[in-house]
Amino acid sequence: MLLNDEVIRSVGLSEKASDILSEPDRIIQFKLRRHVPGHETIDCYLVYHNTARGPPCKGGIRMSTDVTLDETIQLAEIMTYKSALMDLPFGGGKAGIVADSKLSHEKKATLMQGFTHEIREELYSGAYVPAPDLGTGPSEMAEIFDETHVRATVTGKPVGVGGLPGREEATGYGVMINTKHAVQEILDSELSGLTVAVQGFGNVGYWACKFLSEEGAKIVAVTDIEGGTLHEEGINVRELNRYKAKNGTVRGYGDNTLSNQDLLRLDADVLIPAAVGGVITEEVAKDIQADLIVEGANAPITKDGDEFLDSKDVLVVPDILANAGGVVASYVEWRGGKSGSKTKKEKTYATIEDNLLEAFDQVLDTQSQEEVPLRQAAMTVATTNLVDTMEGRGWI
Repeated sequence: MLLNDEVIRSVGLSEKASDILSEPDRIIQFKLRRHVPGHETIDCYLVYHNTARGPPCKGGIRMSTDVTLDETIQLAEIMTYKSALMDLPFGGGKAGIVADSKLSHEKKATLMQGFTHEIREELYSGAYVPAPDLGTGPSEMAEIFDETHVRATVTGKPVGVGGLPGREEATGYGVMINTKHAVQEILDSELSGLTVAVQGFGNVGYWACKFLSEEGAKIVAVTDIEGGTLHEEGINVRELNRYKAKNGTVRGYGDNTLSNQDLLRLDADVLIPAAVGGVITEEVAKDIQADLIVEGANAPITKDGDEFLDSKDVLVVPDILANAGGVVASYVEWRGGKSGSKTKKEKTYATIEDNLLEAFDQVLDTQSQEEVPLRQAAMTVATTNLVDTMEGRGWI
């Protein structure tokens, strides 16, 4: 559970409100049978953590052999607070499919068709609006649209089928905006010339690297699941992306190879974990040299790791703020799907920046007033918004 005693005391959370937020509102589990040759059954989950600010509940579809129900519940909870921090009209949801995301296009399409059919009532009713996550992307969202034929039932679609210009890069763009704001407002510095290490070179990692390098930051190390590369003089992000497209990994780009564990311990100004959760434990945190960590991934730092980093005065921009650019863009796409309006890429970027900076400044004000870490301040702002909604609906 993300709520801790400090946030509960700070918000003055009642026992009833705490109970509501302590467990998911609804869990849907089912098995897909005979949808992918060679797979007897595929376990699937859909979790609504809290529906107070919805419907809909908003959250991506994660596809991986490592997906579990517990992880899906945790990610849905993160979406509850992320949407509340951004003051969006969404509850927190998440879907998980226990399958290899590297299936062939045909097998993956068949799998998505079966998954979509099973949750069709959730989609048609507007209870759940999915988006891409680890292992899924615009093509999988297009499969959902092919079932529903309603643009507002899914976000992260290809632009040609009602998607939002700028949605693909929205999370990475938001990571850059939050990194820049933290550097300027807290470290009293500028991005230009700062060294950055990024774990993960998927959608979030690539776009974060691209936008940060355009702002003058020096990307010195990047890894993916296979390992990575270190270039103290700075990495050409476009060349690295071409290398990955050809070779399937960033490992082997240049002479200096790097493991994921080594990257986390690098002497860089900024560290961006943008891959999977739970990678920065207390043991790893003891060797962290970065002054600033920006959580491009969801829950990349364990509770013990977070406490140790706080004791070392390492600044951490938490996931519910750091990577919220994606859900802000999803809101713009969802709203456009309902109204039929169009949004240009520049407007998407501006909306993301405005929403993130407004939320970040609220978090900084709370941090200053209460003298707490950024994560606790962000949770306090988000929980306060949730309480206001639950009171307004007569839940508490």
